Amino acid sequence: MAHTVQVADGRSVAYAEWGDLEGTPVIVLHGTPGSRLGRPSDEEKVKRLGIHLITYDRAGYGQSDRHQGRRVVDCVGDVTAIVDHLGIEQFATMGGSGGGPHVLAVAAKLGERVTRAQCVVGVAPYGVDDLDFLDGMDPENVKEFGWAIEGEERLVAELPKEAAEMQARVAEDPSKILEGFDLPEADIAILGDPRIQAIMRESVADMFANGVWGWIDDDLAFTRPWGFDLEEIKVPVEVRFGADDVLVPAAHGRWLASHVPGATTVVTTDAGHMTSPD
Repeated sequence: MAHTVQVADGRSVAYAEWGDLEGTPVIVLHGTPGSRLGRPSDEEKVKRLGIHLITYDRAGYGQSDRHQGRRVVDCVGDVTAIVDHLGIEQFATMGGSGGGPHVLAVAAKLGERVTRAQCVVGVAPYGVDDLDFLDGMDPENVKEFGWAIEGEERLVAELPKEAAEMQARVAEDPSKILEGFDLPEADIAILGDPRIQAIMRESVADMFANGVWGWIDDDLAFTRPWGFDLEEIKVPVEVRFGADDVLVPAAHGRWLASHVPGATTVVTTDAGHMTSPD
């Protein structure tokens, strides 16, 4: 499931391919934490739809080397290396949660190659004047962002334990991956779906194969300047978010929808952070 490509600075980046390898390319940027193994649960349906789905481990996750000090925009070089390696000229792209800012970076910087982009329950920038970043967020996420604001040393002290506990919970019962969060019923139902649980078991077992550096660097990147302007985006973008999301509150989606030029907005009512496999 893991292929690797060397990027411009010499790092190795791992990716995987799913569905119809001759079909329409779609690059998926995973959430935080996450891995290349996070994908739709029904690969046969992806194949029937003619989709060539490509996932990859963001720097520091899974089988990809760490890129210390990376900004959100720095994912663009890794995505470019993958599509160049595969001989793909144009592609669509989507990213969820922590993958949201990264998919917007790809849309902004690779506009001549991106046909369209979808940002699902994406995190908005930290520190902007017209958004209370933490308002409506579950205390567990507020705690984690607090560590990120303190800096790398605090994350290094806290996230290894968080990762180990997450892996232990998922190994026992994947529906407990977010134990301790006050989730809406919609998210609880999705986490109970055996199809979702099978993917979570694979992904969580691999995402920290070389430590928690990907998670640490994601959190730091979210609380610092992203390295690009949303106004650079010229391609069609859909911003989709759940009205009842407590991990990335709906205010983040509304902020992105109002700041991404020409964005189409889809608000899923009676829904939280998770996407139904259907």
